[in-house]
Amino acid sequence: MASMNQTPVAFPSRQTLKPTTINHHNHLPSALTSTTTLPQLKQIHCQILKTGLNHSNPLLLEFLISSFSLPNSLDYALSVFSQISELETHFCNQVLRALSRSTKPEKTFLVYEKMRKDGVVVDRFSFPSLLKASARISGSKQGMELHGFASKLGFDVDPYVQTGLIRVYAACGRILESRLLFDKMLQRDIVTWSIMIDGYYQSQLYDEALVMFEEMKNSNVEPDRLVLTTILSACSRTRNLKSGKAIHDYIMKKNVVMDAHLQSTLITMYANCGSMDMAQHLYDKLRPSNIIATTTMITGYSKIGRIEAARSIFDQISEKDLVSWSAMISGYAESDWPQESLKLFDDMQASGLKPDQVTMLSVISACSQLGALDKAEWVHILIKNLGFGNVLPINNALIDMYAKCGNLAEAKRVFDKMPKRNVISWTSMITGFGIHGNADSALRLFHQMKDEKIEPNAVTFMGILYACSHAGLVDMGRQIFASMINDYKIAPQQEHYGCMVDLFGRANLLREALELIESMPFPPNVIVWGALLSACKVHNDVELGELAAKRLLELDPEHDGAHVQLSNIYAKAGRWNDVGEVRKFMKNQGISKEKGGSRIELNGQVHEFLVRDKNHPQVNEIYAKLDEVVNKLKLVGYAPNSTGSVLVDLEEEEKKEVVLWHSEKLALCYGLLGVEKGSCIRIVKNLRVCEDCHTFIKLVSKVYEMEIVVRDRSRFHHYKDGVCSCKDYW
Repeated sequence: MASMNQTPVAFPSRQTLKPTTINHHNHLPSALTSTTTLPQLKQIHCQILKTGLNHSNPLLLEFLISSFSLPNSLDYALSVFSQISELETHFCNQVLRALSRSTKPEKTFLVYEKMRKDGVVVDRFSFPSLLKASARISGSKQGMELHGFASKLGFDVDPYVQTGLIRVYAACGRILESRLLFDKMLQRDIVTWSIMIDGYYQSQLYDEALVMFEEMKNSNVEPDRLVLTTILSACSRTRNLKSGKAIHDYIMKKNVVMDAHLQSTLITMYANCGSMDMAQHLYDKLRPSNIIATTTMITGYSKIGRIEAARSIFDQISEKDLVSWSAMISGYAESDWPQESLKLFDDMQASGLKPDQVTMLSVISACSQLGALDKAEWVHILIKNLGFGNVLPINNALIDMYAKCGNLAEAKRVFDKMPKRNVISWTSMITGFGIHGNADSALRLFHQMKDEKIEPNAVTFMGILYACSHAGLVDMGRQIFASMINDYKIAPQQEHYGCMVDLFGRANLLREALELIESMPFPPNVIVWGALLSACKVHNDVELGELAAKRLLELDPEHDGAHVQLSNIYAKAGRWNDVGEVRKFMKNQGISKEKGGSRIELNGQVHEFLVRDKNHPQVNEIYAKLDEVVNKLKLVGYAPNSTGSVLVDLEEEEKKEVVLWHSEKLALCYGLLGVEKGSCIRIVKNLRVCEDCHTFIKLVSKVYEMEIVVRDRSRFHHYKDGVCSCKDYW
């Protein structure tokens, strides 16, 4: 327990007192009520001393309780308390009660210590306040000591003391001890049930909270709004729409009067469970709407991809706070609208609001998606200016951002400068090396991580297996996969099997890949079959490709990638009738191929291109530049290769035309218009770079003496002097 020793009271002298309206002791209680500052409090204390009322316990009690609620006056009041002699239990209990509710509940134990030291009787009315203070500070040690003392005095059977003990153990995360005490209680009121249900909720045992809620109803105890709010929050956390609806029905059946908080919790539950129609119905009835419910609606619509609906609600907020701005910025980032996310962030700053760490994490995520290095560097500078430079989650996100923006060296600099690293830091850096095809560095860092006793997790192994896959390190991949299972006891998930199938598939070990799939302890998902299908396309295995596509489409009949990959396999084999059948099926089912798109950042602006794009303001210059580039490349042996890159059976010249109009070629030619010789052009592509574009960009890097970095769906390609970092293995 803390010591009761306080700084002695510096009693005000008569000379320093300012004139006061307190002329008689009858005025002191009303003066205490109107006191708002410590100097005023000291004046009243001086008046108490002058009038000789410093031994009047009722007045002193009123003085102390008033003091506890004033800013900066708590220590002064406790110093006064420490000098009171002949304390009574009732007096002390009132002080304990006031302190347990104050802004510094830990001070309650100073009074308790003085009571024990001075021999003041601690009765059953003392314990609830002490236990409440213990719960508020999560004081496990204090709670256990009070539990022992209450048992010694025989108060542990008192229902108020039992309730206080349940609250302490629950607040300290010792939910089993809470439940043992709860089960021993002969009488349980709504408060006890509420504490127990909230304890399960705070311990993230949401299903147990739901079970207890049902037990409560079966015990004929009617839940109040606080319990209903907690249990709806549990449904929200677990996305348990069925139970959430049942509780909503219960609220309606019992005619529970819903306050704004309970209404907002219901809206949050439906939104988190993806039931936005019901959430919108309740939100429309909320009068007036509040910022919590509004932010929930923004997040809910964003999560199901209805970003326009989210923005509509956001625009209706008259006074936007940081949380609502952050929710909309995050919604854009998570919905793959990175440019809108960053634009909205600029608008937020213009409004005068200062971003917090949560906002910046969403902004970093948007930069990562966009792949815009200039913007990323600007965000990094802003983070330093905001004082977030040493924040662990921020630095972890920066590593990922720089890696995805193509600047692996800066990602490593952030990693090296971090004052503290966790497994996410190491994993982010290893994954960064992997997506850039730098398997040697990824493996070196992986071994260093283990040497520093940082245990890799399931995500770390995904990163290192990915690195092995894209570098063709089959034996090393096998060893690491086995180590994950045998040394670290991590059960492989679908993603790990997908990495291994990809590893074998890229190395043309297609039968071994199929054997691994057949040995999986659970049915393979679209990731696994997709990895095999991609490998079959690369290595022209029509029979196995058909099998992989069939299995994939059984799981996801509208998977456009599977149809396109199968069509490409048929096209490479010259089976145009089969290509036609696939196209006919896609058309009948309304399945369309995802359009290829590429982004390039130039002079701080991000420009987007689609295949055959004619929308750019400089479209004529871009296509003229494309003709110039093609003519120059033909001099060094380039010939457009449409095999496997064009889905339909066109004339050869038409195929070549379509291939030349791919989005990455258009983005590259736009870059060539605006950068100087020797500069670096960075492009982000939403699909895998095709074989012809890969060859085209390699030759451009040589002929134009230009470094070109392309991020496609699966990895980075660094082109320089006619060579790609992937070594044509991607």
